[in-house]
Amino acid sequence: WLGLKKIYSITKQGSYLLRIELQDWRGNRRHIEYSFSLGGPSTNFTLQLSRMSGSIPNALPEHAELRFSTADRAGDTASDPSCPESLLGGWWHSECEETNLNGKYVTPRSRGRLDRGKGLYWKPKKGRYYLLKSTKIMIHPTDLKSFD
Repeated sequence: WLGLKKIYSITKQGSYLLRIELQDWRGNRRHIEYSFSLGGPSTNFTLQLSRMSGSIPNALPEHAELRFSTADRAGDTASDPSCPESLLGGWWHSECEETNLNGKYVTPRSRGRLDRGKGLYWKPKKGRYYLLKSTKIMIHPTDLKSFD
C-alpha cells in the first residue's frame, strides 16, 4: 500500500480513475474501472465510486459514501461493525460479504468455509465468490495530456 494519506494528496490534485485488476487461482485475469473520489482523514477516507468499464461484475456499491474501516475503527462500518475485525483487514466495507481485497492470503487448499471469508475475494451482489490469488489497485489521471 502506498497509504491513504498519500493517495488522498495525489487525487485531490485532479480527476483520477481507479482500476482494480484481479487474478483467480485458475490464472484468469479480470479488471474493473471506476471514476472515483476519495475524502481526506476527516471523512475516514470516504470513497465514492461510479463504474466506467470492466470484465468482471461490480461488487462495490456505486454513488455511496464508503468509509475506510479497520479492526480498531470498526464502528465506522455502516452495516456491520464487526466486518474489519472478522475479515482481517481494513477496507471500504458497506456489507461484510461484498468484497475484501485486504484480507488474509488464503490458498485454495486452506479455503475451508471459515477461511473463505477471511481471504481475498470479490463477490458481486447476485454472483459467486471470486477467490483471488492476486490483486492490483491502481489510479491514473483522467487527463493524461497534463503530463506532456
